[in-house]
Amino acid sequence: MFQSSAPLEPSGNCDIAALLERLAQASSRPRYAFMLLNLIAQVAGPDGSAGPWIKQDNELVSLRDWLCAALTPMAQRSARNVALAERVHRDLVRSDALPRDAQDAQRAVAEEMRARIRTAGKSNLSRAVSELVNAGFLRRHYQGCRVDHQNRGGQRHAVYTLVGDARLLGPTVHAPKALVQGEFAFTG
Repeated sequence: MFQSSAPLEPSGNCDIAALLERLAQASSRPRYAFMLLNLIAQVAGPDGSAGPWIKQDNELVSLRDWLCAALTPMAQRSARNVALAERVHRDLVRSDALPRDAQDAQRAVAEEMRARIRTAGKSNLSRAVSELVNAGFLRRHYQGCRVDHQNRGGQRHAVYTLVGDARLLGPTVHAPKALVQGEFAFTG
């Protein structure tokens, strides 16, 4: 009834299917790596680089912290959270760090859970970035107050640059429309 005369073709400039295939071969967690790659592309500048700082709610946040916070909802599945809350509660009781007041105890458990999720998130982020670098989708360096370097430390923060096919994930920068004879460019 509704037949198209021509087969549908993928739209856009980036062959997402090929990119996903390469990610599946290069990454132990390709879906996570793809989400990470998309987040980096979302904040990357015209040159494909993102970081070291991201402006969020009128303050500067490091790229790694922003990425970790953006990916945190992926770690908040109810069954895993219940198990983590129980482990944290047990650990706080063992170390005698759990407040006696129920509300304070709940806050202490929630704070420790956030800290553990953040630590695990940064570890997962580093592993996924390394896989993206090895797959040829990213280049990584660290920018600091005095000297840029390939290694972190010394007050340096991560900068990730999209390379190859990953550059096509970012927002496209369109060149200004060329003038046709008889048109005038008005600047206001």
